[in-house]
Amino acid sequence: MMEFIAQNMAPIMFASLIIFLLIGYPVAFSLAANGLMFFFIGVLLSPYSGGSINLAWPLLHALPDNFYGSRVMSNDTLLAIPFFTFMGIVLERSGMAEDLLDTIGQLFGPIRGGLAYAVIFVGALLAATTGVVAASVIAMGLISLPIMLRYGYDRRVAAGVIAASGTLAQIIPPSLVLIVLADQLGRSVGDMYAGALIPGLVLTGLYMSYILIMSFIRPNSMPALPLEARKLGHGVMSLLVALAVTSAVSYAAYRYLAPAHGDNADILGATAGVLFIYIVAIADKGLNFNMMSRLAQQVIIVLIPPLALIFLVLGTIFLGIATPTEGGAMGSVGALIMAAAKGRLSLDVVKQALTSTTRLSSFVLFILIGARVFSLTFYGVNGHIWVEHLLTSLPGGEVGFLIGVNMLVFFLAFFLDFFELAFIIVPLLAPAADKLGIDLIWFGVLLGVNMQTSFMHPPFGFALFYLRSVAARVPYLDRLTGKQIAPVTTGQIYWGAVPFVCIQVIMIGLTITFPQMVMHYKGTVVDPGTIDYKVPEAPSLSPLGTQPGGTAPAAPAAPDLSQPPSFGDAPPAQPAAPQPDLSQPPSFN
Repeated sequence: MMEFIAQNMAPIMFASLIIFLLIGYPVAFSLAANGLMFFFIGVLLSPYSGGSINLAWPLLHALPDNFYGSRVMSNDTLLAIPFFTFMGIVLERSGMAEDLLDTIGQLFGPIRGGLAYAVIFVGALLAATTGVVAASVIAMGLISLPIMLRYGYDRRVAAGVIAASGTLAQIIPPSLVLIVLADQLGRSVGDMYAGALIPGLVLTGLYMSYILIMSFIRPNSMPALPLEARKLGHGVMSLLVALAVTSAVSYAAYRYLAPAHGDNADILGATAGVLFIYIVAIADKGLNFNMMSRLAQQVIIVLIPPLALIFLVLGTIFLGIATPTEGGAMGSVGALIMAAAKGRLSLDVVKQALTSTTRLSSFVLFILIGARVFSLTFYGVNGHIWVEHLLTSLPGGEVGFLIGVNMLVFFLAFFLDFFELAFIIVPLLAPAADKLGIDLIWFGVLLGVNMQTSFMHPPFGFALFYLRSVAARVPYLDRLTGKQIAPVTTGQIYWGAVPFVCIQVIMIGLTITFPQMVMHYKGTVVDPGTIDYKVPEAPSLSPLGTQPGGTAPAAPAAPDLSQPPSFGDAPPAQPAAPQPDLSQPPSFN
């Protein structure tokens, strides 16, 4: 019996962790408690394990290094989490979401499902600026849900759209979960952001496609805004003209900057065009030139600041100007400037943002510390080898592995938060994926899309809880129409989320089928067989024994053998001294 337990310590340890979590014990303490408890058990059972347990008491000395080393306390990658959290909370308090929803709702209002399109569009913008699901769902639930109910939207459609668009912050950069996944997979956050960008946009398009289909199938579930509610009036043509002018200015700036700035000229040209039309819109509104319609003015003035913030964060990261941590710091400063410009910045707002940021950062840090304790023991009982053998032996090879892993994550997402999944499951899956030759950035984006469903799963989806906290529970009187509005039930919120969970599952399949959506982060792949090697021509060298003109050198003159040989630059020979006459006595004069 002891031998059986010792040789199967890894699955027993993993099952024990699942039981702890299902009981409701806090995740960080479940991880740490399991790690320490099975460490003691493993040391005692080590002699019975046949070499499968590699634990000893001195191994506990490695824990302080794990805590204070590059994996936790000195991890520069995780430093981006508090920056992006602070930025998202400040933007939530700045009223940016309210202005965006009101303006984009007016833009899409004349068509069926216009408010739903506006919610999805604004959800994508908030995802690209805040990266925090809770902030997006709560803001849109407070602002857009009463408006959608006022104008006769089906409650399930309204609740599902708000919850789903809020979860776009999970996959669209600068998502917090992408930062954690990059850290756990040992990959660059910038590469993870670049890989997740297109899947996030495709998922946004799928949400809008669902609304388009539903607007034809059930047109009464999402009516257009009535004429009296369109307070900005008409002016789409004016907006299109402004867009054309922006494109022309951007192209002209690009042509002017291309010789000096090369590949960055397109981004700099687009920045110049957007800045130009923004200045024109502010001047037109402030000086009453009336060149633009009110709708065009409002859309430009409201939409460009968050786009500028997106460029400040993501643009600098993708261009290689800033690291994700530096991009988050710049985004936090930009959020403070935007809040101050709207008159919403106060000491109370900063205190609330700092409190929430500290709470979330501490939550992540404690889970990571608990995960380090758990992994120390789990690796000591060869748990990583057990998981790797279990996953790589799945039928179907790489495809079978991906399907099995995604089914596992989808099931665990019913019970675990995305942070918990990232810190517990991903470190176990990554070695097996790497051994199968799967690109870990692609694998991480795939898991990110899958973990997004953890916010939408009834009955434990956090996005559903966030929406439930701000949705009306009892009938209330609408402040504009004076009509009594029925409350939104929990069942309506849950049923509204189901179609969007199915869309997310479809997105998982698309990401597996079309990996190039993610793999574009590597840039253009060059086939070595198509490379033409050209060696530059060197100055012609004369063959041995010839002069540069190709003629043979003149034959040297025959040596004079009557003279001694000359060795280079020897000094000239001196005349010989006269021989003395020995027949005469020497002269001493």
